Amino acid sequence: MSLDERVAELAARYRPLAVEILQEAVRIPADQVDLPDDRGGDTQAGLSNHERPRLEMLRDRIIEIGAVRRPDDVGFDEFGNLVWVVQDEDDGVALDDKKVIYLDGHSDTVQALRDQWRTKLNGAVDPYDGLVDAARLDRSALRAELGYLPPDDEWEHLVFGRGTADQLAGVISQIVASKILLELAPEGALRGVLIRSYATVAEEDNDGGGPRYVVSKVLPGSAPNLIPDVVIFTEGTGDNQKGALGIYRGQRGRMQIQVTVTGRSCHGSMPHLGLNPLEYGSSILAEAARQAATVGFAQHDFLGAGTRTASWAVLDTPSDCAVPERFTFRFDRRLTVGETPEIAVAEVEQLDAIRAARDAGLTVDIDVPVYELPTITGYIPGNAQIYPGWVTPEDHPAITAAVDAYRRVVSPYIDEPEGGATAGARRREPRVDRWVFSTDGVGFPIPADDDSITVPSSKDWVTSGTMTHPAMFGIGAGVEQNTHRIGENIDQRELEHAIAVLARFPSVFVAR
Repeated sequence: MSLDERVAELAARYRPLAVEILQEAVRIPADQVDLPDDRGGDTQAGLSNHERPRLEMLRDRIIEIGAVRRPDDVGFDEFGNLVWVVQDEDDGVALDDKKVIYLDGHSDTVQALRDQWRTKLNGAVDPYDGLVDAARLDRSALRAELGYLPPDDEWEHLVFGRGTADQLAGVISQIVASKILLELAPEGALRGVLIRSYATVAEEDNDGGGPRYVVSKVLPGSAPNLIPDVVIFTEGTGDNQKGALGIYRGQRGRMQIQVTVTGRSCHGSMPHLGLNPLEYGSSILAEAARQAATVGFAQHDFLGAGTRTASWAVLDTPSDCAVPERFTFRFDRRLTVGETPEIAVAEVEQLDAIRAARDAGLTVDIDVPVYELPTITGYIPGNAQIYPGWVTPEDHPAITAAVDAYRRVVSPYIDEPEGGATAGARRREPRVDRWVFSTDGVGFPIPADDDSITVPSSKDWVTSGTMTHPAMFGIGAGVEQNTHRIGENIDQRELEHAIAVLARFPSVFVAR
């Protein structure tokens, strides 16, 4: 059998193993969320900065299933990321001459909203335990919640639960691909390659925090065998209209913009004695929404338009019968090519409603918040919540190798209906596109004039404007429009194919 066939064969053989590990990774928070603190409970289990039980389980399974050669090849870094390394130590290629490929997926999820799952899905599906009672499943209710589901007669392939699509399936695909790469090392799957795989922490709260730690603390002054030639993200790359398992080569950047409106509190029966930050702040929000809807932001042919939406708020008030003292809210601002954080902040600063609030005597402060919550190891990131976008050119060898790998180990195993696949189904021909949402990729770009990392020219990093970064792309099970939603799920056939691409890509890339 050819290496293409062997990779596809093992990806299919280990699909049940991948599903088993995924289901356990999804389930683990259930051990803690309902327990009191004095019995080991944690209502935030599985969320950002609360990933440890899940990651300890994954570390043990990595060792148990042979996804590393030695137990010492997997462990935690200072930031809290789970890191494991695989290579063919007998391939005759010097360590610093090997192509270095990072695999990256985050291990945290958003809130499960367990009561809403149970209510809206008639008790049939639980965000931790998955499908618990198929007989009670209201398929129309589930379809109303999600962006895409396959035909009813294909539902046996679905794996339900919070984090399946975003993005525990991606982490599991890295683990099983590592196992396959080691098993096929004698057949050349790892020749001339070193794979560093990351299950990162706190991505949902602080996109790219794990990679940002690597770029700022690990890579400066390091040898070439630590510096990536390519980074592959395993976030879901499905789209409810364009199809599953795209090869995504870019994303917009994003940032948080915080507005704090401080007024003067007083009794609600005498509002003329106070300055109401909630009312003035609401006017700011309303004007910002109108501007976003009517004026819009910069456009880019590939990455799409910049966007802005109100995303979070806190009201400081003595009671519900008082004029509040302070109203703080944030905008989630997605930045496309040509937009900068400075431009985005200036757009808010120039709103007429902000000028009106200041003229009335209120204080309005606009800034970018800093992320300072400690990770599972106690590491405090301390970064401004600005997350740069990135694009890898379509003709970069990393992208052409990804397309080639897909055609080798995925295309032959997809039976498209007559007339071609539609909606979010798998496609025989690889689809090269970009994410709508954000990924860990925002952690890798650095200023082009930053000389703290010695990047050999052979690594072919990408320079775009004032930033530079390794070649990056993603492929992963899951539909973007299904993430963070009630009924979140992935199709295990996509999981199998993602594993196959990850396991075949290294040898294809090295041969280019």
